[in-house]
Amino acid sequence: MYYRFGKVFHFISVLVFTLSFLYIYASLSDVVAYQLDENGGFLKSVPKETFFYSGIILFIVLNVLMIVPGKMIENGSTTNLKRIFPKGEFLSDVMIAWIYSFVGIINISLTIMTLFIHSINNQNEIASSQYNVFFYLIPVLFVVWIGGLFWILIQKFKAVQANSI
Repeated sequence: MYYRFGKVFHFISVLVFTLSFLYIYASLSDVVAYQLDENGGFLKSVPKETFFYSGIILFIVLNVLMIVPGKMIENGSTTNLKRIFPKGEFLSDVMIAWIYSFVGIINISLTIMTLFIHSINNQNEIASSQYNVFFYLIPVLFVVWIGGLFWILIQKFKAVQANSI
């Protein structure tokens, strides 16, 4: 049951990233800056196509690498996974939900970074200094989600230990 919420969050984050990335790509000039000097000039930049393809490749690789373990647990790909994470068990559902929601957090982080790149290149719309809150929020979300993973694992170890006695 819980894993469905994680899947929905992951799906929404994929849509948000895709739509925002395509919008940002369409609005960028031929040269994309990702670092400015103190005068507002381009310090480091890449061609628009390099930004697009590297962003899409990073997005796909991160999503595939993170979703595969969730799919393996969900489908019970190996006998060990079937034994450790049986279908329908509360902690199995929570673990799958955690994996999907963590990938959603990664996608939201990538979206924030692409919006920051957009703000660097289009200074007249949103100042890049307005993203400071998000750059503090991203590590906090990662710490909270990693803490949730440890809580899930501790609960799973307790359940396995109680069943083995």
